[in-house]
Amino acid sequence: MSIKKISKVQPELFEFTSENLEKAKNEIKKYPKKRKASAVLALLYLVQNQNDNWIPLAAIRYVAVLLGMPYIKVYEVATFYSMFNLSPVGKYFVQVCTTTPCMIRGAKKITEICKKYISEEQNKLSENKICSWTEVECLGACVNAPMMQINKDYFEDLNESKTEEIIQKLLKDEFPEPGSVKNRKNNAPESGKTTLIEIKNA
Repeated sequence: MSIKKISKVQPELFEFTSENLEKAKNEIKKYPKKRKASAVLALLYLVQNQNDNWIPLAAIRYVAVLLGMPYIKVYEVATFYSMFNLSPVGKYFVQVCTTTPCMIRGAKKITEICKKYISEEQNKLSENKICSWTEVECLGACVNAPMMQINKDYFEDLNESKTEEIIQKLLKDEFPEPGSVKNRKNNAPESGKTTLIEIKNA
């Protein structure tokens, strides 16, 4: 997204809701008064959750004031971690893992579906502005590959039809049931076997 486009979507002001302000204060209390800047990650995370998955510059200034930090220090933290989004990603942010295990098991087909239904380019909002997608490195669910993360939730053991179904729901402003599409519990074997005792002549 160009600087000109970003500037058009930047709000002039940001404030926590009363609920999030209370959460922020509780996070700050976890640290000594002279070390309250240590709560910066937690507060930026609260900002992103409140503001449709992205952190505007006004919020960075707001957090800096709350923590008594220079603005540039908060900005450095926000730009260092890839989990923080500094431009709009939509109500539903789809992150498709394309690291080796997922790639071997069909991640490219998942990204093609995202291109078809959400947007041709990564980090570009869908036509209805509700959703965007991007490729990411390992999300730590290699056994259940291919998979993707939508906001905070994992969708695992994906195939083309299930991915299409999930994306179509998002675009209708419906959030699908997260987890394995094969109904596996965590990373239990697909066959249902869990120990050698259950296998004859093991």
